[in-house]
Amino acid sequence: MECISIFDMLKIGIGPSSSHTLGPWRAAERWIADLKSKEQFESVQKIQVHVYGSLSLTGKGHATDYAIMLGLSGADPVEIPVENIQTIVADIQENGLLHFGNEKQLPFNSTEDILFHRKFLPFHANGLKFEATLEEGTKKSKKYYSIGGGFVVEEERKNAKKKIESFNTFPFPIHRGDELLAYCQKEQKSISELVLENEQSLRTVEEIDSQLQKVWNTMLECMYIGCHTEGKLPGGLNVKRRAFEIHQNLMVTAGSYDTPENWLQTIRKTEVKFRQILKWVSCFALSVNEVNASLGRVVTAPTNGSAGVIPSVLMYYMVIENHKANFEHIKKFLLVAGEIGSIFKKGATISAAMGGCQAEIGVSSAMAAGALTELLGGTPEQVLMAAEIAMEHHLGLTCDPIGGLVQIPCIERNSMGAIKAINAAELALDSDPADAKVPLDKVVQTMWETAKDMNSKYKETSEGGLAVGVFLSDC
Repeated sequence: MECISIFDMLKIGIGPSSSHTLGPWRAAERWIADLKSKEQFESVQKIQVHVYGSLSLTGKGHATDYAIMLGLSGADPVEIPVENIQTIVADIQENGLLHFGNEKQLPFNSTEDILFHRKFLPFHANGLKFEATLEEGTKKSKKYYSIGGGFVVEEERKNAKKKIESFNTFPFPIHRGDELLAYCQKEQKSISELVLENEQSLRTVEEIDSQLQKVWNTMLECMYIGCHTEGKLPGGLNVKRRAFEIHQNLMVTAGSYDTPENWLQTIRKTEVKFRQILKWVSCFALSVNEVNASLGRVVTAPTNGSAGVIPSVLMYYMVIENHKANFEHIKKFLLVAGEIGSIFKKGATISAAMGGCQAEIGVSSAMAAGALTELLGGTPEQVLMAAEIAMEHHLGLTCDPIGGLVQIPCIERNSMGAIKAINAAELALDSDPADAKVPLDKVVQTMWETAKDMNSKYKETSEGGLAVGVFLSDC
């Protein structure tokens, strides 16, 4: 079994899609590294990229072409200033030149050198082929697959052996939920404590804390930006940003602030009746995914399309449930969420192109539900029960984005997934897991079986559901 770190499940990147934007971006970076390792990079005279299957069918709406150009240009999705994205792409499109790997200029026509094919490659629905023409006229090509959540693999899985070796060094190697519970019971530890020990096999505590703080800072800043930006989203649907007005209405009696952290403290002073709580959670979730839809920086959790669920539920805990919450609470939440997400990835999928939206919003809701349950004092058994409840009520959820954009119904689904996560946590906390009829592993297996049975038109192709039921002219 392969090693999956929580930082594999919680990646910092650029929207709107982890599989269709971040994945192709990372694939382009890997291809450049491969060319350099084979001493072929300097000989490259021309490049073309072929995009297949779901990547092709919804690629334009998911900014796949942008991601490929940015990746080929050597830009890093974690570090690139968001305001530079449009400038880099515009320069390539207007001048017909690509600064390949940020090292050499190559001729590049974005409409002729990024080719979209409706054909699906056998290995995975999200396939890419990079082609280079070298000085002597020979061609070298390489295929990559974006399998969801920003994960990129080759068909031969050359890196799998290393990941298996890393997995075997874990003090608590976990594949299934029942294995996780067995370790918790034997060691008398919480889930977050076990996960932390596994992570320490890969990096120091200081490195873990530093990276987790970066993840949270990115989430908080993303919510802050989304709540303070008005207007319409790009892409042609003219979707109005809603987080801005909801936030304004909720903050009527609040004081002033000048940073995301001060903003969090100010929210703690606002009214918290049930309706306001619902609005706050929705506001946080909407804000993240409006930023995501605008090619902003988000944390895949476990994907970009579902990036709003986990930060909104964690923010709910910090501003509603526990005003004394600090980094230690954030750390526990993210450790638990990451581990639950990895169980779904190992046993099923986190790719909407493979499993529909149940694999994105469903998994993120399960991650958030379990993590919140531990923070609210739940046992490991209740944590997994909460994750199971959340996924159980997302089974069969299709991925049918209108216009291939990660906007309708994607943005609202994050608010619904967040509310379900909170509800699932409360149900689990008020229940005896010994009475549960459906264990987490069974719902993981059922989700995967449902994914395999699901018609391909409901798997991020924009060929079914709302994507064809609502005409663009209606928008």
